[in-house]
Amino acid sequence: MKRTFIGLSMLCVGAATFLPACSSNNKSTGVSRATGWDYNDPRLGGYDVPNYPGQQMGPGLTFVEGGRFTMGQTEEDLTVERNNIPRTVSVSSFYMDETEVANVHYREYIYWLQRAYGSDYPDVIAKAMPDSTAWRRALSYNEPLVQYYFRHAAYNYYPVVGVNWYQANEFAKWRSDRVNEYILIKNGMLKKNPNQVNEDVFTTEAYISGQYEGASGVRKKRDLDPNGSGRRNIGYADGYLLPNYRLPTEAEWEYAALGLAGNNPEPETRRRRGEEVVTDRNVYPWGPKDGVRSGMRNQQQGEFLGNFKRGPGDAMGVAGGLNDNADIPAPVFSYKPNAFGLYNMAGNVSEWVLDTYRPLTYQDAEDFRPFRGNVFDTYRRIAEDNTLEEKDSLGNLTTRLMTGEEIAEKRNQNFMVNDPDARDYIDGDSVFVYDYGRTTLINNDSRVIKGGSWADRAYWMSPGTRRYQQANQGSATVGFRLVMDRLGSPSGRNDQGSGNYFGRRR
Repeated sequence: MKRTFIGLSMLCVGAATFLPACSSNNKSTGVSRATGWDYNDPRLGGYDVPNYPGQQMGPGLTFVEGGRFTMGQTEEDLTVERNNIPRTVSVSSFYMDETEVANVHYREYIYWLQRAYGSDYPDVIAKAMPDSTAWRRALSYNEPLVQYYFRHAAYNYYPVVGVNWYQANEFAKWRSDRVNEYILIKNGMLKKNPNQVNEDVFTTEAYISGQYEGASGVRKKRDLDPNGSGRRNIGYADGYLLPNYRLPTEAEWEYAALGLAGNNPEPETRRRRGEEVVTDRNVYPWGPKDGVRSGMRNQQQGEFLGNFKRGPGDAMGVAGGLNDNADIPAPVFSYKPNAFGLYNMAGNVSEWVLDTYRPLTYQDAEDFRPFRGNVFDTYRRIAEDNTLEEKDSLGNLTTRLMTGEEIAEKRNQNFMVNDPDARDYIDGDSVFVYDYGRTTLINNDSRVIKGGSWADRAYWMSPGTRRYQQANQGSATVGFRLVMDRLGSPSGRNDQGSGNYFGRRR
């Protein structure tokens, strides 16, 4: 069964599943339409252009085709917060984790950190650990969950909780590096190296910049530049490496949760174009009906479609007739997936998204890929020759915030401030309105959480509802899943480029 292999689906899938097949550098793969020169010919300068087959899907992900949708709370606003007014926006296509990140995956991360940094930097491991005490309540006996939920094999495939927003972002970076390292190993560009420690660990950016060499004797890619070194590291232009995993934006998360692709009366196939319409708006991710029980006339009829709290004191129903069959979070492949194949986009655990919370963000938000939370940085460089500074003691390239002068030099008409921290940008607030700790609990570290949890009423499972939590706080009701950008065609088909074609494509 599918759930049996969840541990493999994230990080250990076979090369054929997600590794691009690149053509040999020994023969030309094309001719420049700009100059007429052959690509990949050392006698003509050696400009290297691989035969790129298109982006392959990373482990653990499923494809979410982007599009236009009505973002916001279209159901009754029971809390009368008016913090998610409906508006039409578009999001680009992306890939998303089928499930929440599970305990077994996060323990794999902790295990790797212990091997790489445990001897010299134990604080790195301590900083990454989930907050198990998030289970504690003054008048509840939850000590077994404090002790066992993250550590015990019984909960391997339950969603990890107690992870704060910063920890989730660090996990995303680690996962990105491990996936790209595995791609290079499977394609013979790196050797397996279980003894990486401290600054000698693989990170994608350090490798691309030439600051990670790996184990000796590795076969690098042939350098076709006549003045080059003969062999070189892989770069993004070679088509092997995948984009980084990251938290989804609020717009991406809400779009994916709604699963409106399932409401298209005639979806696109290879034989037909598809309709530019959806028939209904979904109240919950599982479809246009507003019920929380399965209506299928089979043995599942009447079963709960998500993990939530039905009423005061009712976490799971009665013995012999449990309603959602879960008193706390359930395994990540539980319940019914939505039209995009995503599990538990409603209930089970609420999920971190990338956005900084503002109740009035919608007033000035962009209508294409909307997001609040940008903090613009750049790599540190050595002034004399403009090369990148050496990586730090943990193997990462160092960054800094852009200066106001740098932004002013590069800015366009759509970005009219010189501040690299755009979390407050035209948010309609002021220090006289938001005095954190006195008149409000909202500041730049307030991050949006979505989806409702095992401890919430069904109201919070509607994708248009939103709440916030401080980025440095973990919770027993909040987990996360990651996304990866889709590069190139939004259709997800590598044999079909962007745009409509009526003749040749190149």
